[in-house]
Amino acid sequence: MNENTPPLRRSDATKAAILAAAREHFASSGFQGATIRAIATSAGIDPAMVMRYFGDKKNLFEAASEIDLHLPDLTDVDKEKIGSTLVEHFLNRWEGDEALMVLLRSAVTNTDAAKRVQDIFAKQTVPMLKKICKDSDEKVMLRACLVASQILGLALCRYVLALPPMVKADRNQLIHRVGSTIQSDIFD
Repeated sequence: MNENTPPLRRSDATKAAILAAAREHFASSGFQGATIRAIATSAGIDPAMVMRYFGDKKNLFEAASEIDLHLPDLTDVDKEKIGSTLVEHFLNRWEGDEALMVLLRSAVTNTDAAKRVQDIFAKQTVPMLKKICKDSDEKVMLRACLVASQILGLALCRYVLALPPMVKADRNQLIHRVGSTIQSDIFD
């Protein structure tokens, strides 16, 4: 075994523990409410270690909210099913990715987090739509914003605000209804 391996593993484990604790605190308290001290306590380390690895709370938040949306390749999807395919994809992501919840909760009250959401959707959604829409860049940007408004609105109402009708809504019904709106946002 290489004598350098244990410190590297310990370092990776420490960093992973910090990120896990940060995601938990940012998700429950938002950017403003989460503190370096509370995150460090949850990770079982000294707050100075958080600063050593990430510098400050903003950098920690950015690392904790690093997100690849893993968007599907829509070029092989039946054109009539693109909207529902996207809704189903995002429901799966929202329900299985704590980092997305961290980002959404924080974006509501923090301009840095809101900017992060803007960047993620612009850098990932626009290229996906450019593959299936033969519109001008400006029109594709508008379509991407319309899709984001539906996806983020659905997530906000169902997972953050927990509006009872949205929480109770049948998943397939949401896929169909929101999917049809997104379908028209993309192709009308």
